[in-house]
Amino acid sequence: MNVTDVRIKLVKKDESKLKAVASITFDDCFVIHDVKVIEGTDDSYFISMPSKKTPDGGYKDIVHPLNSLTRELIKTAVLEAFDKAEKEAEAACEKE
Repeated sequence: MNVTDVRIKLVKKDESKLKAVASITFDDCFVIHDVKVIEGTDDSYFISMPSKKTPDGGYKDIVHPLNSLTRELIKTAVLEAFDKAEKEAEAACEKE
């Protein structure tokens, strides 16, 4: 399984821990939308898989990797694309 595309939509809320929402495509034939990029402690970032609210007020993942290798593949691809999108946005702001 190969990641063939990652699309990032940056979130412009200064006080929010949510920094971006991603869509990730595998082998040009399967896509997962709404993967969240969240700011953690010490300016680190992590991803959160798409989820739905349960009747008891909790959240349950709709999709998720079944092993740590796949989770790391997704995390690396999304965070690299997020870093690139942030740098491009900063460069665009500097030009203005």
